[in-house]
Amino acid sequence: MIAVKLIKNKQVPLEIPEGIEVNHGDMVIVLTEKGEETAKAYKVPPQVESIIKKKKVPSIPLVRVMTKEDMELNKQIEQMEEKGYKDCLELVKQHNLQMNLIQCKYTFDMKKVTFYYTAPERVDFRNLLKDLTKVFKHIRIDLKHIGVRDETSLCCGNGLCGRPFCCCSFKRQFDSINIKLAHDQGMPITASKISGTCGRLLCCLNYEYKNYIETAKEMVPIGSGVMTTEGVGRVCALNILTNHLSVKFPDGKIKDFPNNEVEMIDTDVNIEIDANISGSRYSNMIQEDDDTDKIDIKQFEDDKNSSTGNI
Repeated sequence: MIAVKLIKNKQVPLEIPEGIEVNHGDMVIVLTEKGEETAKAYKVPPQVESIIKKKKVPSIPLVRVMTKEDMELNKQIEQMEEKGYKDCLELVKQHNLQMNLIQCKYTFDMKKVTFYYTAPERVDFRNLLKDLTKVFKHIRIDLKHIGVRDETSLCCGNGLCGRPFCCCSFKRQFDSINIKLAHDQGMPITASKISGTCGRLLCCLNYEYKNYIETAKEMVPIGSGVMTTEGVGRVCALNILTNHLSVKFPDGKIKDFPNNEVEMIDTDVNIEIDANISGSRYSNMIQEDDDTDKIDIKQFEDDKNSSTGNI
């Protein structure tokens, strides 16, 4: 099976006419609901092919394998997109619209041009559209409001891990993410550590969360009184990755112990521990920067402008 990847990493099998050969890595022109678009063809691994067939993913027709002339035309279209972006941006400024223009995209047949933008609220772009029709003549114009997560998936780039953004490499839809995921995994509550380029919480906070919770269930809960080799203390933090507990003693000292080397006791242990730490049963000791109090945690969580699925 030969397939292509379209926007949002959607893998779509190609409907190849008889007599046409398409090889892995070929640049092709396909017919989508938007019109003719360019894409890179690739050979689908057997495991993925079986999933595509099981889900009955509809194929899209191949127009042709791109020729040298098509390649040259595609370069010209990219130049047109760059100019179109600048022209539209200038008109947005003239109309003083509260919208952030992201991208200008032509279909390969040049029958349609789409402008993607983000905005905090609904934008009345009727006058803008009138001016755009004067600049982009004899072509369909589409203005699409997208979310900040969608913006990042369009623009691409590398994350803190050094790898390409998840949203533009393999993720097809955005999962719900809240600040509790960062707290429960002991992440430092700082903008640079828990948020991505989009300004929202990192998608990867979801990846290992289930493992953290399952492991934490087997550990002594924070706030519990325990008997250790050093005496009676109270659990003040969990280090889930190493399966160790941090235990605070009456003299104020804190020491780490393997989870299987402490015994939980029913007796109340009158030792004060940090309320921020003890508030979560599954938390590591949260490391916070000096400017933590200045951070509005809610700004990192998803809202109606995070993602729209409108691309």
